[in-house]
Amino acid sequence: MSLTAGVVAVQGDVSEHAGAIESAAQSHGETAEVVEIRQSGIVPDCDLLAIPGGESTTISRLLHREGIAPEIQEHVEAGKPILATCAGLIVCSSDANDDRVDTLDLLDVSVKRNAFGRQKDSFEANLDVDGLDDPFHAVFIRAPVIDEVGDADVLASWDGRPVAVRDGPVLGTSFHPELTGDSRIHDLAFFE
Repeated sequence: MSLTAGVVAVQGDVSEHAGAIESAAQSHGETAEVVEIRQSGIVPDCDLLAIPGGESTTISRLLHREGIAPEIQEHVEAGKPILATCAGLIVCSSDANDDRVDTLDLLDVSVKRNAFGRQKDSFEANLDVDGLDDPFHAVFIRAPVIDEVGDADVLASWDGRPVAVRDGPVLGTSFHPELTGDSRIHDLAFFE
């Protein structure tokens, strides 16, 4: 079976997410055709979506300006999965604690942008993630902090703070799973 996988391509690690999605699909005996999303009209044909990192204010503005935001919300209402990483997590949250970010309200969490620090404060850590047998080596770059969790399930924490959550078909991470060569977070988001 071939899946159509959309990667929001206004910013971020688009090719890295594409590779991780293709790898996760292969591990399930499926193929994934990855399409880049920069305009409306593409999301309705997608079976799954990834929203990469970047600058959350810019991503939010472009999603709304191009008419992609309501299509993403309809995608989730249809029960289709999304993986939202770093800035993608911020954009999908219910509260970004920043009026410049018009969130999609898909994850019942409140976040703080760049709360783990600036670029120089980037770090890596091994995380125990619900649903994975072995620790996941996570890369944190200007990572947001999830400071309040509503109805979402916490899948992983670091230093007492949630860093991976799931709310229905939406999985959000503070870290960048696409930078590791390990597609298990993509597998968890799209095939579990």
